[in-house]
Amino acid sequence: MVVDKKKRYFPNLNGIRAIAASLVVFHHLEQAKHALGIANVYDVPIIQHAGRLGVGLFFVLSGFLITYLLLEERGRFGNVDAKKFYLRRVFRIWPIYFLIIGLSFFVFPHIPAFDYPGIEEKLTVNLPERLTLLLLVLPNFAFVLYDLPYWCAQTWSIGVEEQFYYLWPWLIKYPKKRIPILIFFLLLTAGLLYFGLEMVDPSQETRESMITTFLGQFRIQTMALGGLCAWLVYHDKWKFLNFIFRKDVQVIAYVILLVLFFSGVHFFGFLEVYALFFAFFVLNVSCNPNTIVHLGHPVMDHLGKISYGLYIYHVAVIVLIINLFEMYAPGWRDAGYQVVLYVLSFIGSVAVATFSFNYIEKPLLAYKDRKFGR
Repeated sequence: MVVDKKKRYFPNLNGIRAIAASLVVFHHLEQAKHALGIANVYDVPIIQHAGRLGVGLFFVLSGFLITYLLLEERGRFGNVDAKKFYLRRVFRIWPIYFLIIGLSFFVFPHIPAFDYPGIEEKLTVNLPERLTLLLLVLPNFAFVLYDLPYWCAQTWSIGVEEQFYYLWPWLIKYPKKRIPILIFFLLLTAGLLYFGLEMVDPSQETRESMITTFLGQFRIQTMALGGLCAWLVYHDKWKFLNFIFRKDVQVIAYVILLVLFFSGVHFFGFLEVYALFFAFFVLNVSCNPNTIVHLGHPVMDHLGKISYGLYIYHVAVIVLIINLFEMYAPGWRDAGYQVVLYVLSFIGSVAVATFSFNYIEKPLLAYKDRKFGR
């Protein structure tokens, strides 16, 4: 097999994003119903872990794509342009990240249709600390140390991904200095967490819980696994790739993955077992011409394109629709509205994300390209 290393496009990536976003939406729908006392299946393990698995799939895919682009850039030009890399990340991620933060703290609290249990405390207690961490794009630290309003709690993963971006280009740019760079990054992260814990000064039990939660969310290793997949493809490691691209290997791997997923089995540890399956999945659907899974449907492609907005906005849309049902459809909890709730929540989230993509995200990226180049 021959790989064109100048080709930046991989098929089916939007389909992967669509699957990951759908898992997260599904999880938060049941989570919101659970918190509001609506009949739900949130206690079923597969539901509880669907969001985490969806984020894990996003992380693997992000690590794969970013690493391949960085390796390609270094291979073609002999260096990595860190300025352009960060400009693109800023223009892609920050605008609607800050939009949902602003809405969550200054708009939604004043609209009854967005009401959600426990919001009052998260908007008053330790408000300066919460907002400071969010403005510094450290939402994972804010989430662990102070918790966040439900409408923007999902942004914790944006923080983890941003911190991966702070580290990864420098490892690709200066491969001979990767050890001191990694040590500096880990010490800085640990120092920030330690400083935050000292500021909060929780009980020992709460402190241990916070550290455990932070480490469970700080899944840089999952994104690094995606990076390893990109390295395998970029450097033509076909002895390994041809094995995992075999159809019988694909069938076996996907059967095991589905059995684990639907049985609700969940793994804890430094490198999640599911992430290995996700890496296998990403490699096959994006690089294997004989993949048995094809995700090129136009609907999947559109959902993938808007997946970032879908991830950012869906929680607010879910809360809004549930509250509108509560206000204007008495008895809906006991009626056959559950399917309607799912359909409207998903359609509403897609509509908002599509609007955002067309009128906020794309224009800003186009402006960046005109102003600073691609």
